[in-house]
Amino acid sequence: VQLQASGGGLVQPGGSLRLSCAVSGNTLSIIYWDWYRQAPGKEREMVARIDTHDSAIYAEAVKGRFAISRDNAEGTVNLEMNSLKPDDAAVYYCTARSRNNRYWGQGTQVTVSS
Repeated sequence: VQLQASGGGLVQPGGSLRLSCAVSGNTLSIIYWDWYRQAPGKEREMVARIDTHDSAIYAEAVKGRFAISRDNAEGTVNLEMNSLKPDDAAVYYCTARSRNNRYWGQGTQVTVSS
């Protein structure tokens, strides 16, 4: 399974960004997909998760502002981020979890600054 994240960039506080993760390979083995993030000096944390039934869960810090979704036709897992705050600045990673493995994509940088 290969994952390729894109969509990061610089946004002002209160702005929006949409991250996209292109997923390829043996995707039938995947149980769920996550977006994680890691800010400088902080531990990596899960931001959002979506499973094969499109059920989603979110970290408390992003509830009501972020939305994760899957586009089966495009083969992507997306993260819509709204009302961005400086605390949301981090490198964002998409991951996919099968029964025996977790696959990671490269990160995409999100900077929130005026």
